[in-house]
Formats: sequence, structure tokens, C-alpha cells
Amino acid sequence: MNEVKEALRNIERNYKLFLQQQFTFIGALQHTRENAHDMIRPVASISQVQSYMDHHCNSSTDRRILNMFLNICNDLSKLCHKLETTHSGNTITNGILERCKLLLSHNHDLSTIRAKYPHDVVNHLSCDEAKNHYGGVVSLIPIVLDCMKEWVTHTEKLPQDVLHN
Repeated sequence: MNEVKEALRNIERNYKLFLQQQFTFIGALQHTRENAHDMIRPVASISQVQSYMDHHCNSSTDRRILNMFLNICNDLSKLCHKLETTHSGNTITNGILERCKLLLSHNHDLSTIRAKYPHDVVNHLSCDEAKNHYGGVVSLIPIVLDCMKEWVTHTEKLPQDVLHN
């Protein structure tokens, strides 16, 4: 369990660095959407961010921040997979992992998810950006991190024999 907590702390540390650069991230999404001539539909999936970076990114700064987002998502996905294979849980913990896996699947539509208090990532966007373009993609990481912390809390409450089967 300590290994899981350490991995989660490392991801949170990377996310805090990323969060300090949220405006750069939004700018990078804006630039790549313009280059892709894709200004109407919202940024709604991890694969869409990946595609923008791979095919429509002209700036090293934009590439760096988009890559940072994708790396954090990838780290969360790896941790999710590790938890699933190394810790048997109960219906609650398994349900939390399934939610994380769904949110982190590359083609899952994120356009309707929004991070809630205490996360203020959506508050930093203009109303139009929050409602129509980036609210889901900026909400993904804080929501998954919350789910992972919830998983840790529930797993620590399980009897030890359940964890090691």
C-alpha cells in the first residue's frame, strides 16, 4: 500500500506542476485546435489531445504541456492497472477502479464531466471555455486523483486477508 501511496504522491506532484501551467495548456489546446480547423467541437477525449499534439502542434512549448497532460493520464492509467492486478478488493473498490479506467480510456467522452469544489480548475476558464470547450479535459485529472484517493481510503479499511487473495 505504501508503494501505491508513493506513486499517487508522485502523480500529484506532477499534476501540481501542470496545474501551475493551466493557461499554457489551454493556450496549447487553442493553438492546436486552430491548426486542426477544429474550433467547433469541444476537446472531449485523451485521444483528441494526443491527435492535436501529434498532427497539429507547431510549438515546443505547446508540445511540452500537451505531453505533460498525456503523461499524467498515462501514469494514472498504469497505476489503475497495477491496482487492479495486485489488489483484490470488494464491489466498492472495484467500482472505483472501473470508473477510473472508464475516465482514462482514450476515446471516452469527457465533455460533460466537471471537477467540483475544492478543485477550481474550471473556475479559471472563461464561461464559454468552461461550458463549451475545455471543462471536461481540465477536470479529468483532479476527478481521477480523487477516485484514486477514495480507493486507497476504502482499501485501507478492508481486512488484510481480503487484500492479499
